[in-house]
Amino acid sequence: MTTAPWRDPALPAADRVDDLLSRMTLEEKTAQLYGVWVGAATDGGGVAPHQHDMTASFDFDELITRGLGQLTRSFGTAPVDPALGAQALARAQRRITAANRFGIPAVAHEECLAGFTAWGATAYPVPLAWGATFDPDLVEEMARHIGRDMASVGVHQGLSPVLDVVRDPRWGRVEETIGEDPYLVATIGTAYVRGLESTGVVATLKHFAGYASSVGARNLAPVRAGVREFADVTLPPFEMAVREGGARSVMAAYNETDGVPASADPYLLTRLLREEWGFTGTVVSDYFGVGFLETLHRIAGTPAEAAGAALSAGIDVELPTLRCYGDALVEAVREGAVHESLVDRATRRVLLQKCELGLLDGDLPEPPERVDLDSPANRSLARRLAEASVVLLDNPTGALPLAPDTRVAVVGPRAHDPLAMLGCYSFPSHVGTHHPEHPMGIEIPTLWESLRAELPDAKITYTEGCDTSGDDTGGFAEAVARAAEADVVVAVLGDRAGLFGRGTSGEGCDAPDLRLPGVQAELLDALTATGTPVVLVLLTGRPYALGRWHGRLAATVQAFFPGEEGGPAVAGVLSGRVNPSGRLPVSVPHAPGGQPWTYLQPPLGLAGDVSSIDPTPLYPFGHGRTYTDFGWTDFTAPEATIGTDGSYDVEVTVTNTGERAGAEVVQLYLHDPVAQVTRPDIRLVGYRRVELAPGESRRVAFRFHTDLSAFTGRTGRRVVEPGALELRLAASSADVRHTTRLTLTGPERVLGTERLLRCRTEVSEP
Repeated sequence: MTTAPWRDPALPAADRVDDLLSRMTLEEKTAQLYGVWVGAATDGGGVAPHQHDMTASFDFDELITRGLGQLTRSFGTAPVDPALGAQALARAQRRITAANRFGIPAVAHEECLAGFTAWGATAYPVPLAWGATFDPDLVEEMARHIGRDMASVGVHQGLSPVLDVVRDPRWGRVEETIGEDPYLVATIGTAYVRGLESTGVVATLKHFAGYASSVGARNLAPVRAGVREFADVTLPPFEMAVREGGARSVMAAYNETDGVPASADPYLLTRLLREEWGFTGTVVSDYFGVGFLETLHRIAGTPAEAAGAALSAGIDVELPTLRCYGDALVEAVREGAVHESLVDRATRRVLLQKCELGLLDGDLPEPPERVDLDSPANRSLARRLAEASVVLLDNPTGALPLAPDTRVAVVGPRAHDPLAMLGCYSFPSHVGTHHPEHPMGIEIPTLWESLRAELPDAKITYTEGCDTSGDDTGGFAEAVARAAEADVVVAVLGDRAGLFGRGTSGEGCDAPDLRLPGVQAELLDALTATGTPVVLVLLTGRPYALGRWHGRLAATVQAFFPGEEGGPAVAGVLSGRVNPSGRLPVSVPHAPGGQPWTYLQPPLGLAGDVSSIDPTPLYPFGHGRTYTDFGWTDFTAPEATIGTDGSYDVEVTVTNTGERAGAEVVQLYLHDPVAQVTRPDIRLVGYRRVELAPGESRRVAFRFHTDLSAFTGRTGRRVVEPGALELRLAASSADVRHTTRLTLTGPERVLGTERLLRCRTEVSEP
């Protein structure tokens, strides 16, 4: 085999793979199409849906004689020292290559939603916090750090980013998303893909597609999205990440849309993804997603039928462990129930990717002797990202920044818990809670500790007040007493991330409404009733309704699970060391009911006198305040007439008119007054974050192309139609600073995949 053509790295990958495929038995080919999950728990707390029902024992040594497609979560299953984990993974790869006659190693994959999900690895802010930064470059830098760490210990594939667009904030996995706007999700998510792929690690887009549109915001529930919502809201982030980001893997979603499970949908996984978008990588199942075609969706009667349906649709790899793509598939092929060409198609894609990764070249790298997955550089980047993501919702009385020598009562269940900073896919929350005997592995300062360090001359007390969930109000009396003694109260409330009901946010932790969990609302009522000014700090995975306290709070700060450096970042905002610059990636509602609602509403979805429910948010998408002021002048965008294939420049000068450095986020929205189908009243089509010193000005220019006005018309095709448009420069979706009107002339254009996906922006001297 050492002289076979497939071993020659000088030959084209396609030729190498064709030669290798011709030499493989059916069993060897199917072995490339599944992973195995060594050490996955079959009892106790699982980390995947139906993990215990779907996990069966297997003989690893016997199984790998055929070869092996993937190794599942060598680092993300149990606490293991990273250096020892790298050595163990290298030993496993040597066993695999020695056992199969071609000597092909497995692809090792791991979760990396908010950092490498491994013990001792940096826990970065969650994706919803990435969205709050409106800073793709910073997110790309983070992804490069994550990818380098993963690659250094032998990991080839990362199961991120999540590109689901928030449709109902009650959904537990909102913390894993980037926001409620498809353009923001697309641009930030694509930046993450570029960063991860630049290190050689394969980025996996999830969850393709529609997962976040589930009925009732329930996890793993049916989706009833219409074709236009699917085409114009759900799909654009995936298209950009494939076409511009170069993602090499896609994960099929759990959900079914209008009766068709995504894992058995050839239109979605083959025609759209591959034939229209030109995707050439691998499609992997979500964990147990192939088996769910039999057990949950019931469109298959046996594991073999599930395998046939998934392969036919376009799923190349069954994750996380073998159930359907092994002996059951082999038997189905031999009986003629599944055509062997489907196996060949998937195996060829897997082997092409292994060839790209160097896994057909016969060399296995030696594991590193020393590994630091939480380096000072990582922590510094985690701090920068956390600081940029904190959103100052309101500061009506100027209570912030806090005076350096003030008396502060820190109250709340999230004030002194390191896990308050982390989402459910961080290692301490995702896996560590199942191993309480192990140390956390990383240092996570709490907000109380950080505030004491930030304000050394202040007198700061702390009391919990209540738990994150539950109905015990026994701590209220002490909380009220501490508040009465203080000059200001910092109430730290929010979520506890968990899985499948073991938290208030996270996978399977869906909410019936948007009330603060447990009795935290009652605690906040008690604190505001003392008359002491209350600064509310929210550490959450979703937005919560805050209208109940509007006008009663001295200030409100929102942080979406800001990671291991979140404590110092939020404390820096409270002290004034950090000028807040985050903007809301999701709307914050007035009232807890009236969901689902996002800002992407047609006229009938807005407030009116035909319903007693007013869905207008308390704080809109894109909103955020700072400790400085910005002037917007010299707006250049006269009314114009352009063709339906034309472009148009919008420019404005932004000046920091305050006394300290800060960041403004200039947002460009589109309003379509009349269209052949109903359209969102406004939607984001461009943005630019601008850092400015006091007195400094920058000219911000947007090159708007008419492709960005396209939508799915009545025929089901994406069109640009002639007529009037409005472009609105704004500081949020509700704070419009300048408006210009365009008239598009010429024929209606039908767009394909050649369309432009983003608005070009430039920042220059004024």
